[in-house]
Amino acid sequence: MEKITTLQPAKGEHKSRAIFLDRDGTINSDEGHYYIYKKEDFVFNPGVIDGIRRLNEAGYLVIVVTNQGGVAKGEYTIEDVEAVHAYMCAELKKHGARIDKIYYCHHHDSVAPCSCRKPAPGMIEQAIREFDIDKSASLLIGDGGRDIEAAEAAGIRGIKIKKNSDLTPVIDHILKESL
Repeated sequence: MEKITTLQPAKGEHKSRAIFLDRDGTINSDEGHYYIYKKEDFVFNPGVIDGIRRLNEAGYLVIVVTNQGGVAKGEYTIEDVEAVHAYMCAELKKHGARIDKIYYCHHHDSVAPCSCRKPAPGMIEQAIREFDIDKSASLLIGDGGRDIEAAEAAGIRGIKIKKNSDLTPVIDHILKESL
């Protein structure tokens, strides 16, 4: 399982609530593309930047879990994935938002099965262990059935959204619930 760290919690800081986000179709639009692996093709969906900032301010860890099977299929490289993630994080930072960690699976079932590719819960379970996350106070937002299956398999709630939609109503609901 591949991952990149964008920002770790400060020493002694304990954040037990997390919002897991799928990437393509949830954070960014994948309209017109089968794979997003170039920063010039990366376009944030409506409400994402502000939503992530608001989740950060409310004390949630924001963790991305994304399948990137195009690597295994030879469509693009791990370096391409990491460049897109670096771009995404830099753009969020410009607006006072951050992603605490990105986990990605570069495998594909057509090449070799693994325990990290959603709907398997491997990436979520690794984050839960690494950050001591309270599963009952955390959830995953994704645009596909495999996202929700992964969340349920990891013991957290999943919220399925319409592909490439505005995240504002979902974030509003989460923040209202957590008060």
